[in-house]
Amino acid sequence: MTKKPLPTLPILVENAATATFNCVYPACGGSCCKQGRPPIEPGELARIEANLPKFLPHLRAKARALVQARGFVTRRKKQGNPMLAVSEGWCVFENHGCVLHKVGAKEGDRFQYKPWACATFPLARPGKTDGWYVRQWQLYGEAWDLFCLNPKESKHSAVSTMQGEIEFAARLDLGEEAWRGGSVPRPAKRGAVKHDSAKAKRSAARK
Repeated sequence: MTKKPLPTLPILVENAATATFNCVYPACGGSCCKQGRPPIEPGELARIEANLPKFLPHLRAKARALVQARGFVTRRKKQGNPMLAVSEGWCVFENHGCVLHKVGAKEGDRFQYKPWACATFPLARPGKTDGWYVRQWQLYGEAWDLFCLNPKESKHSAVSTMQGEIEFAARLDLGEEAWRGGSVPRPAKRGAVKHDSAKAKRSAARK
């Protein structure tokens, strides 16, 4: 059987030729939000704060009480930015799915309130490059043992199931999300790119 050619993407995904991924929410229970403490940029924090009255009615009771008493970020920092708070083992904005996602989607942009670190998941950067990669078990020392990051868990090509996340990552690269803050991936001066298959295979061999 002849394999379908890889599509042209608006970003470089290093392991596009080999990565598999398929979000099965709600069957997974939203496991990526469990103990979820993503870093949040200054612009993201300000936008959530300005729209907090929209989100509060949708939060779990204990999470809402925590946010009203202490706020939605903690003193802990990651990548120089504060991290979202956790209540009962879950991100404060998790309630049968991400409240930030659901409210944003209802308004026409599911990513407009989410931290970019959440909006791009499972995409990440391998280092100080313009490229991205799909997080997979053990790749680049991946320590998070989420079942969905196990390349054997899904037969679906990641680039076919993550079109929305890839398009959002392209917005980051192009500087269209610069309002978020200084840690947002820098703009890349390039157009659509095709995968480097040889590079992707070398990346897969590292696993």
